[in-house]
Amino acid sequence: MPEERPTDATTLSRWAEALSSIARTGLGFSENPFEIERYEEILAVAADISVAADGLDVLTSAEGGPSADRVLSADGVLSADRVTTWLRSVGTGVPGYVTPKVAIGAVVGDSDGRILLIQRADSGIWLYPTGWADVGYSAAEVAVKEVREETGIRCEVVRPLAIIDGLRAGFSRVPLYSLVFLCRSVGGEIAAHPQECLDAGWFSRDELPSPIANYDRWGRMAFDAIDGEESDVFFDQPRHAVWRGTSPE
Repeated sequence: MPEERPTDATTLSRWAEALSSIARTGLGFSENPFEIERYEEILAVAADISVAADGLDVLTSAEGGPSADRVLSADGVLSADRVTTWLRSVGTGVPGYVTPKVAIGAVVGDSDGRILLIQRADSGIWLYPTGWADVGYSAAEVAVKEVREETGIRCEVVRPLAIIDGLRAGFSRVPLYSLVFLCRSVGGEIAAHPQECLDAGWFSRDELPSPIANYDRWGRMAFDAIDGEESDVFFDQPRHAVWRGTSPE
């Protein structure tokens, strides 16, 4: 028998979002009442999985958190609310085809080999400037715009650095692809955006602020790129068993 592996909250969330996307896309293209009923059932299952993932996160976080009984007692209401929210997002035809959102990140270096980081106002976590892609802008243009808006620094785009699946990487519960660009500073002064950032600044490899988000995933790649080392664009390799999370051989 194959070895059983524990299922974590990240995997459960990925399954739930995938099922939800399939169901909502189906609802956007179907007028058959029987198919609509089935897709709505899939949404209900996806909502149960999503709520279970949230509960698993709570139960495995800090000591003294809510008991399992308290978490599970709210599941029915939370699942219904999640289905309602998903149904409100259903479109018709091509506009209803559910796809991941797109986030744009900018790894900006200066002439001293430092990286530009912001302290996010929503979480207090430090990270390179990032934001949602805007309609009417190219991905590289969004990178330049986000850096200027969030930090006051002007930059130019050097090259793509990484294409990351946020759900697979585990840093997002929202289905998204993060497109990260290597940029270089060309001027400006640090001026953290008052609504989006608590702080912003330049940091060397040995003097980083804390807490910093997922640095083990991107830190070395970012500083190596700033230092001028050539490398291929990072991307998530295809897996042989996508839903089990198995890496390619």
